[in-house]
Amino acid sequence: MRRARRLIFLRDVMQLAFTAYGGPQAHIALFIEVLIEKHQYLSEEELLELNALCSILPGPTSTQTITAVGFRLGGPSLAYWTLLIWCFPAITLMILLGLLISLAASFDISLAFTRFIPPLAVAFVAAAGIKIARKVIRDGEGVVIMVISVVLCLLAASPFLFPLILLAAGTYTSWRHHQEEKSPAEKVPWRIDWKNFFLWIGVLIGAALVGYFTQDKLVRLFENFYRNGSLVFGGGQVLIPLLYTEFVSLKMYLTSEEFLTGYTMVQAVPGPVFSFCAYVGTLSMQQHGVPMAILGGLVSAVGIFLPGTFLIFFVIRFWERLKHYAVIKASLKGIVAASSGFVAAAAVQLAMPIEWQWLNILVVLSGFILILTNKVPAPVIVLLTLGIGLIL
Repeated sequence: MRRARRLIFLRDVMQLAFTAYGGPQAHIALFIEVLIEKHQYLSEEELLELNALCSILPGPTSTQTITAVGFRLGGPSLAYWTLLIWCFPAITLMILLGLLISLAASFDISLAFTRFIPPLAVAFVAAAGIKIARKVIRDGEGVVIMVISVVLCLLAASPFLFPLILLAAGTYTSWRHHQEEKSPAEKVPWRIDWKNFFLWIGVLIGAALVGYFTQDKLVRLFENFYRNGSLVFGGGQVLIPLLYTEFVSLKMYLTSEEFLTGYTMVQAVPGPVFSFCAYVGTLSMQQHGVPMAILGGLVSAVGIFLPGTFLIFFVIRFWERLKHYAVIKASLKGIVAASSGFVAAAAVQLAMPIEWQWLNILVVLSGFILILTNKVPAPVIVLLTLGIGLIL
């Protein structure tokens, strides 16, 4: 890919970074419009295949997809520039939001106009749970896995429970369908370049060890988000219960109101929903001053986006062979069903701290209907809710 063509591609990525609202499902439609219909960087079939690959990997699906497009067009260097340009606007906005929330608290500035934001966050998560379940739950087996996932998440609030549930669910459905006929691709030996896989696992273990021995908060923030970014299947909505459990329920770096405000506001920000982690990281370091708060946001953002990048670099090299494996397809069924259960449990967990008076109930119900029907864009819903908070 020639230099001029690469610069045009990166310009298009920047355009998407400022205009892509609505999460992975909406993002892929914009990718098709800008990257395929306007400039033909690749075929629609190739883009959808890359999106399918990213959907079965942990990490932010739309971010991995556009990074994979950059990798396909110009190798690792273009892929890293693509990742940076795509994420930077959203990360910057969420760090600024975190600083504003922290500043308002330090000067005792009333944030009463945001009081309907937490109920709206419940509506966003509940609607996301319904949408994901409709998409991935196709039979009674999937329903059972989802229900078990919900119950376990509500009974045991531990960030280490999520990977165990995913592993168990994937192993179960893979075992259940082990008698499926193997494709010819499975019978032919082939070589794998393991460098990026070992880089991913090496950073995961190294960050955990350094964080444990030094107890440095920035290192532990990076490790926390890197670990979560290595475990999340299904996008930003599935990330929410992990972060809420770890940073609100257990470590108490944020209050429930701060967390819900940030999660709802990220719906009005273009780009990846995972940029919410920059907001969480900023507020996690708010007691250490503005420079450290900004650094906390940046470290958290790097932590959440890096593992998905390593994994897509690893898998994309042999995706043509991998996608034919029956065991991969079978395990994915259990993984996505369990992930949908995480979202349902998150809706319940986020609803618990809310005072259920009639206005909050009305916000949850009306927001849920508007989001589920896709009649009103998410940023408009957020702004309307803030306006109601100002009036009332």
